Amino acid sequence: MILAFAWAVIRPSIIAPAAILFMGLFLDVFWGGSLGLWALALLVAYGVVLASRNMMAGQSRPMMWAWFAGVTAVAMVAGFLFTMLDSLAMPSLLAVFWQFLVTALLFPFAHRLVDRLEDADVRFR
Repeated sequence: MILAFAWAVIRPSIIAPAAILFMGLFLDVFWGGSLGLWALALLVAYGVVLASRNMMAGQSRPMMWAWFAGVTAVAMVAGFLFTMLDSLAMPSLLAVFWQFLVTALLFPFAHRLVDRLEDADVRFR
């Protein structure tokens, strides 16, 4: 989630969606889930951030945290729906909530990455 958020906010490019796709496929293989589940969920989150990045520009840290939590919720809902469609059973809502909460609490790392990318890019100086 951190990379999908930071890449879309600061440096949208052709490479980022491909990297997110491969990262999601790696996560699916690593966790033994359905192939393409997290790749698609992360790409949905990347697309939401990419579409709304103009509204995120110049926002304060708490507001960016709210955006990150919202995009994380979108990715979790997408993963929940894709899992439900794949397995024809409903995943645990409590487990999805805890995964959302832990991921949303990782925002300081995403904010640090966004700051580092802004500092490294000469267009922002």
